[in-house]
Amino acid sequence: MTSGWLAGYQAQGETETADVARMRRLAAAEADPWLRTLPLHFTASALVVHPESGRVLLRWHERQRMWLQVGGHGDPGETDPLRIALREAREETGLADLAPWPDAQVRHAVVCRVAPGKGEPAHEHADLRYFMATRDPEAARPENPAAPLRWLTVPDARALVGANNLSATLDRAELLLRRHGPGAADVTYVSP
Repeated sequence: MTSGWLAGYQAQGETETADVARMRRLAAAEADPWLRTLPLHFTASALVVHPESGRVLLRWHERQRMWLQVGGHGDPGETDPLRIALREAREETGLADLAPWPDAQVRHAVVCRVAPGKGEPAHEHADLRYFMATRDPEAARPENPAAPLRWLTVPDARALVGANNLSATLDRAELLLRRHGPGAADVTYVSP
């Protein structure tokens, strides 16, 4: 159950604490909190990292008109956010070797507003974010021409996303990259 993924999660700051409380209420109240028809529903995403170079991968999201992490909605019947994030990340980047990094924990929990479009009204995503690593960054390929990908240093990515809540995710990635990234002896990849 989705709420199990949040059971031990420790929110940081007032905004994330409020977001996680909403997520827990959503998981408790809805039989399927992943349904896209709910005004607030779960999504799962991944910030793709290349620990050896300390870079992160961002994708242009046409609907949102901004550079973001990869990820999205669960397919019907999917309820495991880690597997959803991994599937979405592989589909959107073409990277077959992606694995949770440095472990399989949720790294950031954020409620995001989504503008109306594609026949959907404005709504919110209860996004569970993971970090996924690749050993082969040059293998990244956009899923279509309207969704280009860019490898960036964390400071360059932060400058590109500006005040978007992804900047807090990047801060968390930067701390882990310092500990497990370029020059670190304990770079590991775990299977989901």
